[in-house]
Parts: sequence; structure tokens; C-alpha cells
Amino acid sequence: MQDSAPVAIVGAGIAGLTMALCLARHGIAVDIFEQAATLDDVGAGLQLSPNASRVLMELGLFPALEDVWSEPESITLVDGRSLRSLAEVPTGANARSRWAAPYGVLHRASLQKILLNAARSEPRCRLHLGSRIEGDPVAAIAAATGRRPTVVIGADGIWSQARAAIPGAGAVRFSGSIAWRLLLPRAGASACLSSNRITAFLGPRAHLVAYPLREIDGFNLVAIVEGKSSDTEWVGKESEERRREFAAAFEAWHPDLRSMIENAVSATYWPLCTVDEGAWHNGRDIILIGDAAHAMSPFAAQGAAMAIEDARELAHCLAACAEAPAAFARYEHARRARIARVRKRAAFNRFAYHARGPVRVARNLVLALKGAEALAADLDWLYGYDASERKKR
Repeated sequence: MQDSAPVAIVGAGIAGLTMALCLARHGIAVDIFEQAATLDDVGAGLQLSPNASRVLMELGLFPALEDVWSEPESITLVDGRSLRSLAEVPTGANARSRWAAPYGVLHRASLQKILLNAARSEPRCRLHLGSRIEGDPVAAIAAATGRRPTVVIGADGIWSQARAAIPGAGAVRFSGSIAWRLLLPRAGASACLSSNRITAFLGPRAHLVAYPLREIDGFNLVAIVEGKSSDTEWVGKESEERRREFAAAFEAWHPDLRSMIENAVSATYWPLCTVDEGAWHNGRDIILIGDAAHAMSPFAAQGAAMAIEDARELAHCLAACAEAPAAFARYEHARRARIARVRKRAAFNRFAYHARGPVRVARNLVLALKGAEALAADLDWLYGYDASERKKR
């Protein structure tokens, strides 16, 4: 596509801003439309695995990331009842050498701010805040800008408005899991937490992930439990009933973990939804990326990473193809199998993390026998993925 061909992005989250920066690196100008009037500091912690950080490094954002994130030395799996260590995957320096990019953790708002500052400094990126795109996105954007976009990229998340313009797009579905996101000051942390590792505590029908956040001098906690959704509760606010359900899920866990959960602050409740398999584009001028196209459960910590990978791949395809339909087909061919494999890994992790009874015993035995090197090798295809060289290990 030519630089003069207008491209528009709906959504200025991680997916949309990364998409804009990737297009700009290819010399393609872009208009970004965001319904929020301001981009506030929302969300909680975020894991950036090497397959994602590699793309951000290509965009020149690594110095800004290093100013705010931490690079844990390992990902450790721990029994939530006994606090017995089950397995460990080395990260830190090992991630940089094995997967040629770092594994970092930071506040989601920090990444959003880094991407936003980069987009505002890029002459080819034009940001339109307070601009809600409804109905036919091509017509709505043409009305807003005075010119018809050649391509509209829906990067507006799981509740995407752009998705409605894609015949056969996937439907949103409740996953059967609830996520509680909490922040824990360092003073309230148990000795079972470490400032140089990501810890996943595993238990029957629930697990808890904890890792350090430099921005708050504390820890980010994400507890995922099996539960019921409500058609009226999507705003992330906790209630007494929901908090009781949350506490009950961990009543048989180690006392240190129960106390830590009780001392955490800023508890928010999120029913976790996914987007079914379906069409990602209309074959002409509208395409979806990230959660708008294929939101998945968070059991592999790859939601943001897949959006970042999507952005790089779609920008490459749009730059390489003269017409949008050819670029869309090329992009889908490159991404379908990758997304399917990550979904499969997330489903497996859910089964393994929430195992109980004999399955739990077998899981622990397998983890003990595999060892750190074998566990790291199992992740080479995921963390070692390099779209720029089409390496899909």
C-alpha cells in the first residue's frame, strides 16, 4: 500500500497503538480513533514475554520499558496449599540468551503511556480522542476525516464495535472463569513472594499469579477462579457477595496466601470472556486484530502478546501488498495457526493449573520429572517466535 492510502484504527489501547507504530515504521500514515476523551491509568499488571518484547524493541521502545519494568529471574509454579515448589522456568538473563529478548513485568498503564508517547511523537500517527466509531466504521471515519479510508483496523477489544461489520465474526462467550486483580504493597507481602520471580500458586479450581511491580513498590496479584458470570456485572467492581465467593475459593489454601489476599487493595472483579472462532475481516476494507478478533483465556499470559504480534504481522502484510484483500489473506494465513496453538496451550494450562485429586498428583510428578531445561524447551515455540524472520519454533 502507498503512503497516501489512508488507514484508520479503531481503539487506542495496546493493540491499536502498537498497530499505529508498526504502520508508521513502514511509512504508512494512520488515524487512530478512541472513544475515551482521555487515556487514563487503568488496569493492573502485565507480563510481556519475549515474543512481545521483541516487537517493542524493534519499535525503539526498549529504553522506556527498562525505566519502568522488572525482569524476573524465573517463573515458579508452587502448590497453593503447601507452598511446595513444583517447577521453575528460568527467565531473566536466560530469556535474553535463549529467546533473544527479555521477559518483563510492568503495570499495563505504563506500557499504554509508552506507546501513547511514541505515537504522539510520530508524525504519521494522528490521534483522535473522544471519537466513538459506530455503525459502518468506513462511513463513520469518512465522515470524521473527510476522506474514505482504504483500510479500517478494529483494535477495540473484546466488546468491539468494529466486529459487528464483519459477517461471520466470532461471538463473545463467558469462559467459565472469574479474574480478581489486586495490588499488594510490599509491606503486606508474604515471605512466599519474591521481587525477582513470577510465582503461580496452583490449587483445585483456582490459581493465583503474583509478580513485582516497580511502579507501586509492591506486587500485582491475579487470582483466577471457576465461577458464574452475571449479565449485569461487567464493570469490575467488587461486591460483598462476590468477595465471599472469592474468599471461599481459597479457604483450603495456605494461611499465608489467604492473609495476603485479604490484605490486598484495589480488588476488581472481571468475568473472563473469549471470542469464538470466526471471520477476522470482510475481504475488502475492515479487519480485526487482538482481542477484537480472537480474545482468549489468560492461562498462557498471551493476550497482549498476541495483539502485539498481530500488529507487526498486519503492518508487514499491508506494506508488502498493493491491495488490502491480498494483505488480509496473507495476514490470516500467517496468524490463524499461531493463534490456534496459543489457544490450545491456554486450555491445557487451565486443565493443569486447576487440577485436583489424582490428576493433581500426576501433574506434580510430571513437573518434577521434566526439570527446568525441558520446561523451557516446551516454550521455545511460544517465546522464541520471531515474525520478522518467520521463525515458528
